[in-house]
Amino acid sequence: MDLPFDPKLAVKTLKRVDAELAEVIRSSGPFTHRPEKMERPFEVLLRAIVYQQLSGKAAATILGRVMEHYPKRRDFTPTAVLATPDAKLRAAGLSNAKVAAVKDLAAKTLDGTVPTLARLVKMSDEEIISRLVQVRGIGVWSVEMLLMFRLGRPDVLPVSDLGVRKGFMLTYGLAEMPAPKELLAYGERWRPYRSVAAWYMWRAVDLAKDAASSRKPALPK
Repeated sequence: MDLPFDPKLAVKTLKRVDAELAEVIRSSGPFTHRPEKMERPFEVLLRAIVYQQLSGKAAATILGRVMEHYPKRRDFTPTAVLATPDAKLRAAGLSNAKVAAVKDLAAKTLDGTVPTLARLVKMSDEEIISRLVQVRGIGVWSVEMLLMFRLGRPDVLPVSDLGVRKGFMLTYGLAEMPAPKELLAYGERWRPYRSVAAWYMWRAVDLAKDAASSRKPALPK
């Protein structure tokens, strides 16, 4: 899926307005992120609920068990999820809270609170966040990840994300991670490409890990 903005222009703009970020960009290389294909917001949000606070492997196993109740893709609908007994979803590995969240997601998809993809792509970031956080278990961070990684929106800054905050601390040589409001204030200079800047904050963490790994002494033979 193509980006709805020019990544080369975004990188050029960020390098011009922020010297420290420019160093991270030079060390990390081109902006390679491309959004994943999304067909139904319902599916993406259900996956987000299942994956919350779990390792990727454990979450994938649970999601697979949930999907066994809907063997054909056309069977996997909000109506079908609402009709599934809670006990079956719990048996698949969902907690009581996640069962309630999944059912709420299904209900709010049916009543239109969760828009169709066709409507979603026409909405502003703020409108999407306002709509989707009405779903139980879906917070601002989850919607920001959808905006960045599914819709490819260029100007999202997930200030509560620990990776972004740690990358900022490393990039600017701070003693501790910035508070979200401090990161938000600083990020004003990155507009309208705050998503790209956030992506490079994650890369800053990767660079630090690579540097630490290269400094480890070799094991004796």
